[in-house]
Amino acid sequence: MAHDGQDIHSLAPVLLNGLLKLTAASLPPVDTVVNIALSRLRTKLSVNGLISNELLEQHQTAAHGLAWLSTYAEALRQMQKWAEKLDNSSKFGEVEALIHQIAFSEYLSQIYGGIQMNQSEFLRPHDMGLTHAEISTILIPEFRILTESGNTQAVRLRLVELMQDRSAEITVGASGLDDELEMIREQFRRYTIEKIEPFSHDWHLNDELIPMGVIEELAELGVFGLTIPEEYGGLGLSKASMCVVSEELSRGYIGVGSLGTRSEIAAELIIAGGNKSQKEKWLPKLASAETLPTAVFTEPNTGSDLGALRTRAVKYSNGDYKITGNKTWITHASRTQLMTLLARTDANTTDYKGLSMFLAEKIPGTDEVPFPTDGMTGGEIKVLGYRGMKEYEIAFDNFNVKAENLLGEKEGKGFKQLMETFESARIQTAARAVGVAQSALDLSMQYAIDRKQFGKSLIHFPRVANKLAMMAVEIMVARQLTYFSAFEKDEERRCDVEAGMAKLLSARVAWAAADSGLQIHGGNGFALEYKISRVMCDARILNIFEGAAEIQAQVIARRILA
Repeated sequence: MAHDGQDIHSLAPVLLNGLLKLTAASLPPVDTVVNIALSRLRTKLSVNGLISNELLEQHQTAAHGLAWLSTYAEALRQMQKWAEKLDNSSKFGEVEALIHQIAFSEYLSQIYGGIQMNQSEFLRPHDMGLTHAEISTILIPEFRILTESGNTQAVRLRLVELMQDRSAEITVGASGLDDELEMIREQFRRYTIEKIEPFSHDWHLNDELIPMGVIEELAELGVFGLTIPEEYGGLGLSKASMCVVSEELSRGYIGVGSLGTRSEIAAELIIAGGNKSQKEKWLPKLASAETLPTAVFTEPNTGSDLGALRTRAVKYSNGDYKITGNKTWITHASRTQLMTLLARTDANTTDYKGLSMFLAEKIPGTDEVPFPTDGMTGGEIKVLGYRGMKEYEIAFDNFNVKAENLLGEKEGKGFKQLMETFESARIQTAARAVGVAQSALDLSMQYAIDRKQFGKSLIHFPRVANKLAMMAVEIMVARQLTYFSAFEKDEERRCDVEAGMAKLLSARVAWAAADSGLQIHGGNGFALEYKISRVMCDARILNIFEGAAEIQAQVIARRILA
């Protein structure tokens, strides 16, 4: 590592091992700070040994700060594992070293001085009750070297210089994944370049549904059955493979990358909570895309408070149910055949205990008549971005659901069944966010090279290069945290915290990348004809769906504290 006036890129490659020792040494002090904050907040937020909901809400900034601090600590831990793995396989080159040291320099600096939760909220150590002496625990010599020399302008310019030289590579820096997963990435990158990127901006501008031809092609590629077991017609692949596919498809258009999410959620629900006949009936149809599903959970006045849902399901003498109530923010609702529908079957409850999940069948609609099925009416919600599947609101009035389509044929299990899908849904959302962020970098890098100002390309101006460098670095950080959560899921370990952290950080990274990308485009970025304007709109939703950032931080904090 360079210090005493040297630039890191002037050092010989042989010193790369010294970098990994520096970054490894910085991790234990960070863990110490996390543990101090954790202990402090447990005491502050507990009543009779249990975390108090009232105190958690009262001290929300501190609790959410703990979530962000813990996320940063985990992100650095995963970056260290990534770097060491690459180093052991002789793949830790100059690009990877620059990404690694910039990541550590920036995140260590933020842990000490203030973590950026979003554009207007910064988490300071004292917000969590940490004293100056306690946060100064991280001020070891390695911290000083990394923060003073690891993320200088010269370092960032060198990274961008190398990014130009290696522009043909799919990712900036080696991903750390095995050859099989990288082959999957290459396949879907080729498909995206050929079949998505040339058309996605027009789909967005015209507010068009993604063509059925694309869905048919994705079905042939196995996207909809990627993680469905082979015995039910799927490919039986890992959550890590799902991340790679979602990432590369979302890089072309978030709507395409999100198509698989619908099937992923529906399949997870049926695999975890369905009976044998439900699995045999629905999983092969989901895997082949013969049946397209949509998730019908949210209501107009509940948002993330799913326990407060009011839509009613009344059981009749023949065993069938009649659904009555209103739902909103239903993605891809019109032309699908199956709804995973959450409704209240126990009228005497006012919380999650009375909720049940249904596999409700419907007739696909058209733009003119979006919901032709009896007992359903609704319309489109016009949105800024994320347009390829469209958003809808639906009103149910004695909508019939057959008795056999109660998930698991058990009432009152709906919320628990849904909770079992949250890990996968958030892992995939994190992967989509990485793809959107990568799209912003792709567009901005090319624009910065092509656009000339004052006699030279924009990329030669340090403030532009700085933005590109930080985009590349944070994309890799978010990517590694996302892959880690997927690996945990593949090992069948509980990973709600890890998945939440990946989603929390990746969503912020996507928004920051899109914002920086638009800034690089200048006035042109504000013009609808430039693709970065679409990426900006698409990136904004990532901090909201699958749990808004504030809800995500709340969930992470509660789990860590408990």
